[in-house]
Amino acid sequence: MTLPPGRTTNFIALVTLAVFIVTEMGGFVDRAAIIGGFIPARVGGAVLPPGLGWTWLPLVVTPLTTTLLHGGWLHIGFNLLMLLFCGRQVEAVLGRWPTIILYVVGAYAAAAAQWAVDPSGTSPMIGASGAISALMGTYALLYSQRNVRPLGPIPASVIRVLWLAAGWIVLQTLLGFAMFGGGGTQIAVAAHVGGFIAGLLLTRPMLRWRFRSFRGAASSDRRDNSGSWPG
Repeated sequence: MTLPPGRTTNFIALVTLAVFIVTEMGGFVDRAAIIGGFIPARVGGAVLPPGLGWTWLPLVVTPLTTTLLHGGWLHIGFNLLMLLFCGRQVEAVLGRWPTIILYVVGAYAAAAAQWAVDPSGTSPMIGASGAISALMGTYALLYSQRNVRPLGPIPASVIRVLWLAAGWIVLQTLLGFAMFGGGGTQIAVAAHVGGFIAGLLLTRPMLRWRFRSFRGAASSDRRDNSGSWPG
């Protein structure tokens, strides 16, 4: 399968990989996680245990900086794979700025969801999974092949979103239980769900924006060609 070029997606992936290599090779992944990771307890101004309260970045930027931090090669490898696969195809449909907006909003939605389920948590959340989940939500909505019928007064488009959201929540919950029960690294399930739902909700507005721009450009071209609107 040949993927679209996706320059914006590629740039995000390259920056993410570069930051990981610097932190991994420099041996300060843990310190970077404390400095730039999202710590839910900071939202409420809680007093954190000793060792977590130094050299923080401003809280408001940590949902973004946390997307640049990863805990190992497997972690970043899987995230970059999903970013390049889904992100390039989403970017091919929506374009550069909608893709950037999806990624950024997904990062903040992921942090908000993680805070909602664990507001007193002091462990830094790191990884781009939440932001990538937003792109995956949009990808799933754009490329879903299953026919969905309306349910009473609820239109088919809403039913599709609800089905995809429900399926993702179940999948992430099962994955979280499997990893936790197996003694592996705990997965930020809420962050994945928050990002995915953000992607689902933003898809239609981003499509409207994208195709409104197309219509505006086409209309401008027609005016220029007709000579009715001299420049």
